[in-house]
Amino acid sequence: MEVARKAQPGLGEVLGRLIGEARQLVADYALLSVLDARRAAIRLAWILGAVLVAAVLIVTSWMGLVAAGIVFAWGHGASWPLALAVAAVLNLIAAGVLAWFTLKLAKELPFTALLRQLRGDPPEPPQ
Repeated sequence: MEVARKAQPGLGEVLGRLIGEARQLVADYALLSVLDARRAAIRLAWILGAVLVAAVLIVTSWMGLVAAGIVFAWGHGASWPLALAVAAVLNLIAAGVLAWFTLKLAKELPFTALLRQLRGDPPEPPQ
């Protein structure tokens, strides 16, 4: 009595299965990438919203502190115009310091170390 053997798949059938599995694997990774990007975009929106709310709260707190300083100066004999002018000048000085700091940060372009490495330039000496 001879046992019937299952026929071995041919090369074409094996290659067909391999291509089908590879296609499914690529589709799974593509779906995972899309879902991950969507999740990252939603988290970024929440983070930006929280930063915006925090910025509004910080600005209102700063305005309250400036108003308190103006009222304090007025209560100690300064005129309203003088108290307002001092507050405005102090705000302009603070804005100037922040602008100087921002320009100092902006002088070094992003990825300078990477570009220097790709060009083969020597590293900059530490400051």
